[in-house]
Amino acid sequence: MKSKILIVLFTILMSACNIKSPGIPKDKMNYVGRWESLSMKLVITKDGSVEYERMEGGSTKSVNGPLQKFAGNNFVVGALGITTTFVVSKPPHEESGTWKMTVDGEELQRTMQ
Repeated sequence: MKSKILIVLFTILMSACNIKSPGIPKDKMNYVGRWESLSMKLVITKDGSVEYERMEGGSTKSVNGPLQKFAGNNFVVGALGITTTFVVSKPPHEESGTWKMTVDGEELQRTMQ
């Protein structure tokens, strides 16, 4: 419950401060889109906004904020010193006509670009 309150407060604070992402670098444009699995949803926009939701063990973790930077294939979301690093073990790639990416150990499929 405490973490949900912190996430809500963080989202409100970022909205109030109008903190923006530097955007997505040209070499990382394949990350842009709506990515899904049964337990995870991840939306990355061209302007660098990120919406993330993961259901695990009866609880839901959500992160919404600006994408701050890429560190190799991984990306960092957040602002004001509060950040989350998403670990990308398999960057976006096409397999049999379907775009896939593995984030935090979860294989996602792009459902929209």
